[in-house]
Amino acid sequence: MLMNLKLFHIALIALLIQASPVWAVEAGKPLPDLGLAEVQKTKGQYIYIDYWASWCGPCRQSFPWMNSLQAKLGPKGLKVVAVNVDAKRADADKFLLHTPAQFTIAYDPQGESAKKLAIKTMPTSMLVSPEGRVLLVHSGFRAEETLQLEAKITAAMAGGN
Repeated sequence: MLMNLKLFHIALIALLIQASPVWAVEAGKPLPDLGLAEVQKTKGQYIYIDYWASWCGPCRQSFPWMNSLQAKLGPKGLKVVAVNVDAKRADADKFLLHTPAQFTIAYDPQGESAKKLAIKTMPTSMLVSPEGRVLLVHSGFRAEETLQLEAKITAAMAGGN
């Protein structure tokens, strides 16, 4: 009986080691490969990644601000990529019809990249350095915080994070 229990524990540990790691996204960590071409194309530049869904009210409010952020900081090397996690592309398309994006949209209908990052709140955003390190993470969206958030992004891009 004791031998069977030990074998069970060894097998369990082997399974856990083989399982894909789940990252809790946090500042200072490298960004894992998210499997999103739109993110891969931004290697070597600052990227602001925003996770959103069509049913998310704060997401609807954040899009005009991200449009402004892309217009203002894009020429300084920032690329905004918003990752949609709706299961149905039509839901995202309807959202975008009413709330247009002037930045890159990526689609992850299975939410695999969000799972890798252990994202629990919509929207959740992060700034990633050209070297692939997460510089800051922000959950939710409140209009009254945009000036402070933009200042943090600008400072991080200037090396003052």
